[in-house]
Amino acid sequence: MIIGIRQQASSNSNKLNLVLCAVCAMFFALCASAEAQQPKKIPRIGYLTAFAGDTESIRAEAIRQGLRELGYVDGQNIAIEYRYAEGTIDRYPELAAELVHLKVDIIMTSGNAPTLAAKNATKTIPIVMMGISADPVELGLVETLARPGGNITGNTTLSRELGGKRLELLKEAVPKLTRVAMLYDPGIRAAGLEVKDVLPIAGRALRLTLQPWEVRDAGGFDKVFAALNKQRPDGLYVTSGALISVHRTRIADFAIKSRLPSMHSTREAVDAGGLMYYGADLADSYRRVAYYIDKILKGAKAGDLPVQQPTKFELVINLKTAKQIGLTVPQKVLARADRVIR
Repeated sequence: MIIGIRQQASSNSNKLNLVLCAVCAMFFALCASAEAQQPKKIPRIGYLTAFAGDTESIRAEAIRQGLRELGYVDGQNIAIEYRYAEGTIDRYPELAAELVHLKVDIIMTSGNAPTLAAKNATKTIPIVMMGISADPVELGLVETLARPGGNITGNTTLSRELGGKRLELLKEAVPKLTRVAMLYDPGIRAAGLEVKDVLPIAGRALRLTLQPWEVRDAGGFDKVFAALNKQRPDGLYVTSGALISVHRTRIADFAIKSRLPSMHSTREAVDAGGLMYYGADLADSYRRVAYYIDKILKGAKAGDLPVQQPTKFELVINLKTAKQIGLTVPQKVLARADRVIR
């Protein structure tokens, strides 16, 4: 009798164990299913630029193209948060702080000042800079180009260093050129160095008289334009910078009405009606930003990735503008153009 009771108890215990095992299996299955159903966290990339959305659209598309080539599609397996300062310097720190608060995985910065603002906002989030016209070592952004250190890497445009070549091309396009007005924002350190250090050397070699004109805010353009109408220079050299870029159409319109051949430091200015652009192929430079994004998302440290300098340059000439100002661009100059707007 005792043996029968023990056998029955053992049988009940085995049944209980089976039930517990089944319950545990169901629990783990449910957990696994819930985990599988949870959406995978996609990387968030901040995009901070000094310019307006329309200015950045072409550049941003080049970045997205580069990302697609590496398997990243915005809105699918990567998310890009855009912040546009629209030429307002005071907004850089605020917008950089917003991206840090969002806890983005990487911050892309377009321009010198936005990169400095991002650097001041975070020492931990990787920063990929682009469109840097000055020497990033001089700006204090990186230790060296080969080994940046810290949390910043990216590429530069060498815009300032190309100033002499731009003057040379403007002189070739306008052989009778003798007096050139230089338009710049003194708040942009790279533009100030270009106007005061780089261009005068090239100007002397080309026997050009250069006259710098400062524009500090939107209201300053009309004053400068009025003064230029009185002085009547032979040409206009326009540097880079957020303020200048935001008003590029306004500058181009003035140059056309004043029949002034103009050389610009940004490609978009020629699309807006400026006569000439020479500089880095920005589409190529921005497309290569994807390389940094991919490396960092895969575990590389920004400070270990060398800063790249441009390898492709382009000369763009707007023949529609040349016709409007009564200029015949020499054939030898046209033959060197990578793109001609007709």
